[in-house]
Amino acid sequence: MDGVYLFDLASRRAGWLAVRQATVAENVSNANTPGYSAREIEPFQDVLDSFGTKLAKTAPGHMDLEPAGLRTSTVERVDGWDVTHSGNSVAVEDEMIKAGEVQRDFSLNTGIVKAFHRMVMMGLRG
Repeated sequence: MDGVYLFDLASRRAGWLAVRQATVAENVSNANTPGYSAREIEPFQDVLDSFGTKLAKTAPGHMDLEPAGLRTSTVERVDGWDVTHSGNSVAVEDEMIKAGEVQRDFSLNTGIVKAFHRMVMMGLRG
C-alpha cells in the first residue's frame, strides 16, 4: 500500500483552489463583456481521481466506505441564472458564492495542514 502524503495532497488542493479563485475573478471581471461565457474548472474530486488515490478499509475497526442503507448520490446543479441579452452568462451573485466557497476551502485546507504539522512536530519531540 502506498503512503498517503497529506502535505502533497494539501498542496495540490491549494493549487486547485488558486486556479478556481483565478477563474472566479476572471468571470467577475468579464461580467459586462458581451458574449462572454462564465467558466468553471473541473471539480477537485475528478482531479483527485486522476491520481489513483482511493479510500480503503485497512483494518476491521474501520468504518465501511458505504454504510448499509446509505449511498452516496450525485447532486446535479441546475443553472438558474439567465444569459443576458448581450450573450453574457456571468451572474455576479453566483461568482460571489463560489468565491466564498473557495475562501472556506482555503481555511479548511490550512487548518488541516496546521493540525498535521503539529502532530508531526509532537511525534518528533518524543
